[in-house]
Amino acid sequence: MYLRFLRPLFILIFEIILGWKIRGNKPELKKYVLIVAPHTSNWDFLIGLWASSSLRLKSWFIGKKELFIFPFGYLFRWLGGYPVDRKKGGDIVLSIVDIFNSRDEFNIVISPEGTRKYNPNWKTGFYRIATLAKIPIYLVAFDFSTKTVVISEPFYPSQNKVNDIEKIKSYYKQFKGKYPDKGVL
Repeated sequence: MYLRFLRPLFILIFEIILGWKIRGNKPELKKYVLIVAPHTSNWDFLIGLWASSSLRLKSWFIGKKELFIFPFGYLFRWLGGYPVDRKKGGDIVLSIVDIFNSRDEFNIVISPEGTRKYNPNWKTGFYRIATLAKIPIYLVAFDFSTKTVVISEPFYPSQNKVNDIEKIKSYYKQFKGKYPDKGVL
């Protein structure tokens, strides 16, 4: 979610004090999925808030339901969060596709690793969402080695999911998370 009133504070902390920068452009499309990797630290969330605020980008995100308990649940919902029960049945992907189909503008941020720990087996819900909603995927990297948030051009899924996922993972090999040993690949 775009946090207009926090923008000056985020710029002061992340750009001026910590020296972070953004490479790439704010997505101009009205509907898309943003995937973020490598996801190795809780800092990723704050960097994401700063980047969204700096770009004036209103985004939504999903997170495990355990993060949405009192008192933080109110805050995470206000920031654009949707709690997900990973143990419960039901198709979260189809629910998100329904949101895309019912709105003129919508985007969602997802970490395909699904955890801050090393996970070579990505969750591919982001790919299903993009395919079913017929929208592109933007690849966003938090590169701690250069203190840069990198935003790709839109990636349009093909009919070859395995090949597309390998291309996306290969793209992320160049970036280092806060804890590189927990990295993507």
